Amino acid sequence: MKPVASVILALRTQLREVFRVSDWQVLLLWSIPAGLLGALATELFRSALFNLERLVLGDGGSLVAISVHLPPWLRVLVPTVGGLLAGALLMLAVARGRTARHAKTDYMEATVLGDGRIPVRLSLIRSSSSLISIASGGSIGREGSMVHLAALCASLLGRLLHFPADRLRLLVACGAAAGVTAAYSAPIAGAFFVAEVVLGSMAMESLGPIMVASVVANITMREFPGYQAPYVMPSFPAVSGVEVLLFAVLGLAIGAASSTFLRGLSSSRRLFDQLALPLPLRLGLGGLVVGLISLWRPEVWGNGYSVVNSVLHSPWSISVLLLVMAAKAIATLSTVGSGAIGGVFTPALFFGCLMGDLFGQAVQLLWPHATSAPFAYAIVGMGAFLAGATQAPIMAILMIFEMTLSYEIMLPLMTACVVAYFVARSANAGSMYDITLFRMAKRDEQLRLRTLHMRDLMQPALTVVQPDTGLEEMSHLFLQYPVKYLYVTDVQGCFLGVVPLAKVSAANGTRDLAQARAAELMVDDISPLTSDMTLTQALQHFIEHHGERLPVIDSLASPVLLGVVNKSTLLATYVQLSE
Repeated sequence: MKPVASVILALRTQLREVFRVSDWQVLLLWSIPAGLLGALATELFRSALFNLERLVLGDGGSLVAISVHLPPWLRVLVPTVGGLLAGALLMLAVARGRTARHAKTDYMEATVLGDGRIPVRLSLIRSSSSLISIASGGSIGREGSMVHLAALCASLLGRLLHFPADRLRLLVACGAAAGVTAAYSAPIAGAFFVAEVVLGSMAMESLGPIMVASVVANITMREFPGYQAPYVMPSFPAVSGVEVLLFAVLGLAIGAASSTFLRGLSSSRRLFDQLALPLPLRLGLGGLVVGLISLWRPEVWGNGYSVVNSVLHSPWSISVLLLVMAAKAIATLSTVGSGAIGGVFTPALFFGCLMGDLFGQAVQLLWPHATSAPFAYAIVGMGAFLAGATQAPIMAILMIFEMTLSYEIMLPLMTACVVAYFVARSANAGSMYDITLFRMAKRDEQLRLRTLHMRDLMQPALTVVQPDTGLEEMSHLFLQYPVKYLYVTDVQGCFLGVVPLAKVSAANGTRDLAQARAAELMVDDISPLTSDMTLTQALQHFIEHHGERLPVIDSLASPVLLGVVNKSTLLATYVQLSE
């Protein structure tokens, strides 16, 4: 019997020949099973997490509700032991990672920087570590591991079908979009998350299969018994035109807060790295911090779904909101900084909700009859914080819109998200995703390269002679430097012309020219570059010149010789731009 992969490959080839479909159209079809597998992987992780929580902690509802009923000593012990066990598994993953150090473990890296191959055993070990961290109360999101497992399934499907690297990467992106959709019940936002954050492209060739996978994942998840969206959104009120200005102010505040949050994450990671503890002890220490804080505020346990839903549907006092937000911030920084595997997407929504509710209560105290209820600001705050932290405002807008299905939210939501995005970007705090930082650095480098002028690329001119330089000195320069021309300047340093190697060689063999000077052998065959020339203008000169280097003068009005530019340097800059 033929292997399954061979049968599938033969069938794929026959279908392609019969229906004359392109590779991209074939991938559109394969995005359907990728979306289905992504939804199944997400539901499997969700079920495993649910059963582990009930096995260890009992059936008491959300993690926050469970922690409230635990005795104080157990409330500290559970996150600590969970961190130790998760760290032990993570240490095993690190050991295996050294043996496969060329593999891209993260699905974002595999999609953008790798060939789409995600290591199976390493991913399963890391997901198991994440499962233990989350089930034991770690203040981190569960969606990161869900999306990673969905992407892993798509990677395995593409490898089974022997997809080339470019198609395999896109299929992995389809799996990731399915995972985001299944986790948040937001198919449009799931597709745009992968397109905007991971791929950095809205091209239809890639967005089309991703959207198909998202739709399939959403349909599949709705078929599971007991499935419901993580957030239950209240009806959004109508917002007047003047009140939109308040949402812009909210965007300013949350943009600054999201950049502070990102810097806090970086500082927390550095702090735990400086402790130089083994991974189990590091994650155990992070769990201990969460456990100790939960003695004071049990709301820090878990990813915060229950807290956000409570804030959206019932009034919380300003003092309690401030205390919970401060406690959750310390717990999240400790969990993430210790190295626990999980996402910070959901914590970002948590902080945006609480900040928005605080802002809403403040403006209601000032204008009680002219502003919307605090929950309206809480919902918009979720999107704004997400836009600032992920540097993906379109995805953030679409996600909150899909959660509310309210047109009234669009104007204040768009205003707050765009403002928060630009504030966070201006603060140079980066993004919660490394791949976004990589892409931002690459984009900034391309912008820098595009604005380069010849003054930025030139090197010192070492083969310069005066008009009265003799033949012997010119011959020595040609022997010392592998060049075809010497540059002639006057006493003020102004460029006059060039002396070709061919003329000096001819003069050395001619008795009449034995005493020739540079001025007598000089020609003006070369058109120099000016210091303010762009890359494109200089490249045109090199095309006409057919040489390796050209002189650079200050300007045509002031032809002072400043240096030389090599063709290899110019072409290397163009290669960087093309990459």
